[in-house]
Amino acid sequence: MSMNRFMRILVMFDLPVGSKRERREAVRFRNYLLNEGYVMMQFSVYYRICSGYDMVKKYEHKLERHLPNQGSVRMVCMTEKQFSSMKLLVGDDLENEKKVNSSSLSIF
Repeated sequence: MSMNRFMRILVMFDLPVGSKRERREAVRFRNYLLNEGYVMMQFSVYYRICSGYDMVKKYEHKLERHLPNQGSVRMVCMTEKQFSSMKLLVGDDLENEKKVNSSSLSIF
């Protein structure tokens, strides 16, 4: 696999928010994702662009270290081509999705 091949990490989660402690934990996890460069695709679904499989593995390990104690968190990795073939069945692309695409990124 080429090192310059862009990939996307998709993180989906469903966290309990019944108590104040659970809400605080959910907010902590969401803020962690945003600080790591993830973009909210829709509620509880975030994605991040990575430059190759090694970067995906790096962010996967980082994500595993910051998981909440309860709830359900799923991660899927896909190529840019697979991600771009995703169909939007209802509604329009969000403004933040239009801003972030691999063609506008530079890797140093």
